[in-house]
Amino acid sequence: MAIPARFSGKRVVVTGAASGIGRATAVRFAAEGADVIIADINADGLNETAGLMARPADIAPYDAADYASCRALIDRAAAGGGIDVLCNVAGMLGWGATPDFDEDRFDRILHVNLTSVFSLCRAAIPHLATSKGCIVNTASTAGLTGLAYTLAYSASKHGVVAVTKGLAIELAAQGVRVNAIAPGQVNTPMGHAAPPSGELNWDLVMRNLPKLAMGAADPEDIAAGFSYLASEEARNITGTILTIDAGLLAG
Repeated sequence: MAIPARFSGKRVVVTGAASGIGRATAVRFAAEGADVIIADINADGLNETAGLMARPADIAPYDAADYASCRALIDRAAAGGGIDVLCNVAGMLGWGATPDFDEDRFDRILHVNLTSVFSLCRAAIPHLATSKGCIVNTASTAGLTGLAYTLAYSASKHGVVAVTKGLAIELAAQGVRVNAIAPGQVNTPMGHAAPPSGELNWDLVMRNLPKLAMGAADPEDIAAGFSYLASEEARNITGTILTIDAGLLAG
């Protein structure tokens, strides 16, 4: 089935676009006619993503851990003709038993996964208010429940949920919608990262599993959620956390 060109003439920023969900999301928006600004710290990965896209990409390396870099990304995207959609996908995962997980590592994960989202959203608000655009963040099922041995990641994604809902309320009067996707298990490099060493109780980690037969989602499944929430079809949706988890949190 052909993908409709729902985003012709729209400018879409996708972070974390060098691989995984970010790459699939960039490819999806380009297939739907968008002019896509792809951003990541991994410049080689961005070039690979650009080669998969149906339309030329604006390649914008940036560092999610650097606030100035986040602001510069938004300035660059807006200078090219404004911003209609901001997709915050960049993130990192860190496993480990809490006694072995130091504060610096905890802070970095929160910085990349949460504070950079705030920084990008904050910088993009004036441009999105002009375009009556939208933000789609990346939360996680780990942001909707507890997850053992990855407290920093789970805390950061709970924070993304809070930022999403708070901004949805704050920006509604300006015509800016703010939503998030909460993926469960996804077939990505981060999703297949090597588990931590040590004596960990994996029954605690694996107590929630996908219920549908296909199990883990593919990145393209998540990308379809991004394009839907950014589309005119979702014009009455804001403050929503769309869970795409094959029933992982169903019970």
